[in-house]
Amino acid sequence: MVIMDRASVGCVDEPEILETVTDQVATVRLHRPAVRNALSAAMITELPERLRALDTRDDVRVIVLTGTDPAFCAGVDVKQLRATLDAGGTFPPLRGGRAAPVPPLHTPIIAAVNGPAITGGLELALACDFIVASDRALFADTHTHVGLMPGWGMSVRLVERIGLARAKELGITGRRVDATEALRIGLANHVVPHDELFSFVGELTATIAARDPRAVGTLRDLYDQADAQLRAESWAMEQETSVRWEQAGVDPSL
Repeated sequence: MVIMDRASVGCVDEPEILETVTDQVATVRLHRPAVRNALSAAMITELPERLRALDTRDDVRVIVLTGTDPAFCAGVDVKQLRATLDAGGTFPPLRGGRAAPVPPLHTPIIAAVNGPAITGGLELALACDFIVASDRALFADTHTHVGLMPGWGMSVRLVERIGLARAKELGITGRRVDATEALRIGLANHVVPHDELFSFVGELTATIAARDPRAVGTLRDLYDQADAQLRAESWAMEQETSVRWEQAGVDPSL
């Protein structure tokens, strides 16, 4: 059964998030290709709501998060953020820890990284259980380039993935990591040719969907709960730093 994206029905504007469910696998696709799927204010609010709703459905056993080519996600739309702040408006918080923008889920979630995953986009990928990357994928943490602090788990999850020294280097320099290096340092679980990305992910999701869903969800929760206890102080420190940075006045560079 395929369930079409509800936002596309009766809507003049093209939806920024597309959603389908097929054979117990939900695919959530970021869809602003003209700006490399940079996250608008609406997307930052909507994405966790979408994921929580899918997490409660009996017909969903796995979630795949991806982007419309040519990118996975370029992070927060800094131009929109700056324009909003310059106009005296408000933007969704750029922090939230384990609550945003990929909230804690019972359902396994896989990042299918089809292109660049930059800053907030990298944080999205890191919030997923596995990262399967196309050979066109690129990863970078450019918070220092744009004058922002991480608030979605970069300082915790990137260290878990690749170790403290590598995480420091990537965060401080903003250096880009290609798919080959991402696999070598443990940032990606798998790297496959771009044209084979979704067939590979399909095999992986089919394997998960065939397992006992209660056992899968319980085991996933066990890993996450143990990790949350071990990293509680690290999460708190990132949130405190992010709050102080925002309170001092965010002036993102372009």
